[in-house]
Amino acid sequence: MKVGYSRISTGEQNESLQTEALKSYGCDRLFHDTASGAFDDREGLKEAIEYCRSGDTLIVWRLDRLGRSLGHLIATVNQLKEKGVGFVSLSESIDTITPTGKLVFHVFGALAEFERSLIKARTVAGMQSARNRGVKMGRPSSLDQEKVKAVKELWAKGETSTAQLARMFGTSRATVYRAIED
Repeated sequence: MKVGYSRISTGEQNESLQTEALKSYGCDRLFHDTASGAFDDREGLKEAIEYCRSGDTLIVWRLDRLGRSLGHLIATVNQLKEKGVGFVSLSESIDTITPTGKLVFHVFGALAEFERSLIKARTVAGMQSARNRGVKMGRPSSLDQEKVKAVKELWAKGETSTAQLARMFGTSRATVYRAIED
């Protein structure tokens, strides 16, 4: 069975171009969303995927109707593949049922993995550079040096528990313990 999926971003847009293309391709059932492609959780897409059975094909007018990010596209197509469902994008002439279509999506997957690796490498390099410049990474401490000193002094007297110190300074017990250990 050919299952069509269309999406428009706003109510002012018209989906007729998409639905006509899907109908002329022979789609037996159509699903629709009015939502930004940036949202992964779209009810119409979810229903379309749930409706598809092994041997069916999900068809979209263009790839960007399925999702804006390469990662989301690949995840969705892989989800379809696990169900035994093919995928066709009419405008790009991609058909994952054919060997060429499978190759195209393997290349997309490799590019997405490469992109993630580059982003990770740049992030690690940027963090190391910041550390070398003396930038402290992570969330700022809720206790400044003056408060840390006060916590240590009160703790040293032995009259105040960590829970009481946490309440007094408006922080967590874990933060109090870290202040005491420093």
